[in-house]
Amino acid sequence: MFKQLLITSVALLLCSTLVGQIVTESGTPLEDIYVDGVVKRSLVEEAPVIEYDYVREADVVWERKVWRLVDTREKMNIAWRSPHKPFFSILREIAENGDAATFKDEYFKEPLTVDEIDAKLNRIDTTVVWDPDTYEEKVQVVRNEINWEDIKQFRMKEVWYFDKELSTFKSRILGIGPILQSIDPDTGEFKYQEVLFWMYYPEARYSLARYRVQNGNNDIAPMSWYDLFETRFFASYILKISNPLDLRVKDVFYGYDREGIDRLLESEKIKAELFNFEHDLWEY
Repeated sequence: MFKQLLITSVALLLCSTLVGQIVTESGTPLEDIYVDGVVKRSLVEEAPVIEYDYVREADVVWERKVWRLVDTREKMNIAWRSPHKPFFSILREIAENGDAATFKDEYFKEPLTVDEIDAKLNRIDTTVVWDPDTYEEKVQVVRNEINWEDIKQFRMKEVWYFDKELSTFKSRILGIGPILQSIDPDTGEFKYQEVLFWMYYPEARYSLARYRVQNGNNDIAPMSWYDLFETRFFASYILKISNPLDLRVKDVFYGYDREGIDRLLESEKIKAELFNFEHDLWEY
């Protein structure tokens, strides 16, 4: 028996050595030899991230914070639900690797620890299993990852400001938070929803620049998730704009049949006010 194990070990060692020699002698990675397309795509991975312009506090003479909701079921946001690389899976990788700061709150005051991030992204459940040896039922603890298909919406916080030094009206995304909806497994009814975490976008954009966006019209279109956010190539509607009472749009319009329509109209009204603010700065 020992002799057979020794022979098997030596054979496996020789095989691994030969495979290593083949890879070493060629000097070319496997993905460079077997290209899934016409050419190897590297424009996204090699594109630099443009640094933010330096802004002095004294130059910001006007500023408003805006909270948005991005629904991945909208046609323009279909890339967020690509089964090859859904956006929630990308945020999960960035959070688990510690490549960007994640927080409990939308004001970035309470950072999450590694254990807290793990608890947010995974659920500990119990299940009853049948032991084939003792013929008894046992309760087993299982660790389940949150399914990306359960994340249908994302919240986004951004700031709009006017820089008098450059005479420009700009926006900057501050944070992104995936929303998990809790559904009753027995009745299938909606119970509540929660933002799992808030990821600080100014840090995350360096990692997002390395992930390609799946384009429905052109497979080789060189757009990364960093490009998507910087060019604002997504559909959303406004949930709240900074105000003294910290009221959301749904806090103002509620309790009647047309509340959904009026919330959308108010969202469009806020969007128009932001546009008109920039438009009214100049004379034509």
